[in-house]
Amino acid sequence: MAVTPSLRIGLTGGIGSGKSTVAHEFMKLGAELIDTDAIARSLAQPGGAAIDAIREAFGPAAIDASGGLDRTRMRELVFADAAAKTRLEAILHPRIATECNRQAKAAAGRTIVFDVPLLIESARWRTQVDRVLVVDCGEATQIERVMGRSGWSREAVLAVIAQQASREARRAAADAVICNEGLSLLQLAHEVCVLWEGWTRMEQSWPSSGASPS
Repeated sequence: MAVTPSLRIGLTGGIGSGKSTVAHEFMKLGAELIDTDAIARSLAQPGGAAIDAIREAFGPAAIDASGGLDRTRMRELVFADAAAKTRLEAILHPRIATECNRQAKAAAGRTIVFDVPLLIESARWRTQVDRVLVVDCGEATQIERVMGRSGWSREAVLAVIAQQASREARRAAADAVICNEGLSLLQLAHEVCVLWEGWTRMEQSWPSSGASPS
């Protein structure tokens, strides 16, 4: 029996770009979403698979009263200390990769969208996906959106933006870009639908071995 190839889309964008909204539009069209941020949160929640390693690496002050990661304290630490950021990534990234692989195997045969905020910053992800989609918007829009939804200060949002790849680097690595600046939800959904139709049509023309085009 011929194997139906499955398309693997890497979705990324800066904080506040609207990437999560785009991910959910893909889900409405039938894609399986693998959200690396959600995986990271589950690893660091009370009883999560990474909690013991985080406590060992950073001490009890890194754990909040519920037994999960103290995210505010950790965010402040990793922004101020590059070595701490590297230690945290060494704990989380291998575990995230393992869970991504597990979920991808479970979704075999379906189009998969990997929601990866730091996809451009991680060279390995380009080899794991067939297409890279970047959701883009200006820095002022990012700041306004994040401050509005999270109550962060302007400085806190700028600190996150500074840790992420530049707009230019993301756009240069993209197979497609959705400019989410001033779009209504309906317009954004249309942009996603156009990409979905084009990319899945290409998928159906791939060889039955499941190999993606070079």
